Amino acid sequence: MQTVTSHTSGEGGASLPRKTTARGTAYFEAGDGETLILIHGVGMRLEAWAPQIEAFAKTHRVFALDMPGHGASEKIPAGSTLRDYVAWFGCFLEDLSIARASIAGHSMGALISGGAVATFSDRITRVAYLNGVYRRDAAAKAAVLARAEAIRENGVDAEGPLERWFGEDPESQRARELTRTWLEMVDPEGYAIAYAAFAGGDEIYADCWPSVECPALFLTGSGDPNSTPEMAKQMASVTPKGWARIVDGHRHMVNLTAPEIVNALMSEWLTSREKPR
Repeated sequence: MQTVTSHTSGEGGASLPRKTTARGTAYFEAGDGETLILIHGVGMRLEAWAPQIEAFAKTHRVFALDMPGHGASEKIPAGSTLRDYVAWFGCFLEDLSIARASIAGHSMGALISGGAVATFSDRITRVAYLNGVYRRDAAAKAAVLARAEAIRENGVDAEGPLERWFGEDPESQRARELTRTWLEMVDPEGYAIAYAAFAGGDEIYADCWPSVECPALFLTGSGDPNSTPEMAKQMASVTPKGWARIVDGHRHMVNLTAPEIVNALMSEWLTSREKPR
């Protein structure tokens, strides 16, 4: 492993020092205890988990990863599917000899976390699915596929995600501007590859949840237009130890706009062996 120096994340969003695995995944590590791994969504970078890193490094050994083609991580080939991103995560576990871990993913990271618990469940202690999609309806599927094609042809559009992910409330403005900075920094090719996998990935592991035996948190914002509360509730209803938590008044980047609430809900998840009452 080697240390990688990353670029600044913008004012108020200091960059974190990275190491990199032999296969090119950049990550930040902090704390001691049981292992918790955090995976961000398309267009973001590991700093998007800053409030959770700060909180949980006090109690856990926390790894926050840069997804392929994001931050300082190497890209994976064009045409890669969600299954390839799940395989990438498996390589990370192997490279760092992590036998078992709790995994929390946001958006595309949630899809990867669902694929991980479906593919190598013996290595996943618990799973948190933040603002993740589940079986999009026909209209939502057509819209996300159209966005994927537009990104392939025209590159990164920062304004569209910001409009979907945030309200106009003053409390969200700092998170909105940080997110804008990260979207403007992302590698366009890495973004396009990941978004295409995200657009086509909502049903690949959708049937796994009834067989997931570990504690599973499904969390989203009440105003998230794409990763909807109904999706979270549907997944929780078919997962033996699954439960849904909806953060009222927030949208897609809920871990940044409501960090104290999200941290409390994740703390509950990290200490639960069964479905909370």
